[in-house]
Amino acid sequence: MHKYYRLNYQIASPQLRLLDEEGKQIGIVSKLEALQKAKELGVDVVEVAPNAKPPVAKLIDYKKFKYQEAKKEREAKRSQKNVGVKEVRLRPFIGAHDFDTRLRKAKEFLADGNQLKISVFFKGREITRKEFGFDVIKRFISQLESVKIVREPHMEGRTLVAMVTNDKKG
Repeated sequence: MHKYYRLNYQIASPQLRLLDEEGKQIGIVSKLEALQKAKELGVDVVEVAPNAKPPVAKLIDYKKFKYQEAKKEREAKRSQKNVGVKEVRLRPFIGAHDFDTRLRKAKEFLADGNQLKISVFFKGREITRKEFGFDVIKRFISQLESVKIVREPHMEGRTLVAMVTNDKKG
């Protein structure tokens, strides 16, 4: 995953657009001038944009440069949100307290930016009274504020399944 940077004498281009450590432009100089400046300052010439015309190089200590790159990468990783699918399992004849507990959990999942799968399981002869399951799932979805239904409630074997996600962006 590491990018390869040419430094000092590996740089092929005779002309370079040179930047200092803070990224301020010094100007377009020859490769020799750049190397001389780097020697004076005790740093390296690191080619940061080899495909530009002319290529862009930075006067910076290579180790420090690599460290900054790694730091940027870590920041990017941290800000990435991994969206998962969380599941809440209900029953067609669920008690009021169980219902409320699962509702609270579901709201937490959605607040964390996860998608939510709501499942209603039918055991034995409960399957003959599917409407109870549909009632439970509709009541559950109506009590979750500001959600978007990704998949309408539908039967998958003996399970009634619906998918919802948070509607508010950000």
